[in-house]
Amino acid sequence: MSSPSTPTLSFLLQAHNLSGGPCGQAVFEPLSFSWPAGLNWVCGDEGCGKTTLLRLLAGDLLPLNGSIETPPGGVFWLDLQGAAHDETTVQACWDKLQAHYPHWNNALLQDLSEALNMTSHRHKRLNMLSTGSRRKVMLVAALASGAAVTLLDQPFVSLDQVSIRLIKDFLTNTASQPDRAWIVADYEAPEGLVLASLLEL
Repeated sequence: MSSPSTPTLSFLLQAHNLSGGPCGQAVFEPLSFSWPAGLNWVCGDEGCGKTTLLRLLAGDLLPLNGSIETPPGGVFWLDLQGAAHDETTVQACWDKLQAHYPHWNNALLQDLSEALNMTSHRHKRLNMLSTGSRRKVMLVAALASGAAVTLLDQPFVSLDQVSIRLIKDFLTNTASQPDRAWIVADYEAPEGLVLASLLEL
């Protein structure tokens, strides 16, 4: 794990001897790791367990072994790709999430919605959106949630270059916040981002 620029590490999320996976099958070897405040990256090849790890950290998947210590400020995780969300409108999705995150930032949501060209889609159902726009619904919510830990799974997939730059700039500008951690899973970490930690599965 690389050291952040601050002299003292404040771990917001910790896994102890953690293992698990869908259908009761462990996807990776038991893992012990601590994620500090700042921008953290989980990388690895297809099928190595990146998404499984995020689901375990979020409590979306029960571990087979081990434990997870989470902060009082909450953990944000959202997967809108399944058909179960098809009939939900963008605005209804955001409204429902807002109730679960006390530090939700509506002003930031408005700004991000405009910057990512999502304002005109707010009253559309998710099954009416392109793959990229559907992913933007999740990203806007994630960035506006105010959660102590935010988990992002391959956030740049299907996005246009302007949107990718905006998300990267946002992550860069928030990486120095001492009370929030961002854990991003992708094949590799992009250049130019200062990371608090890097975990390779």
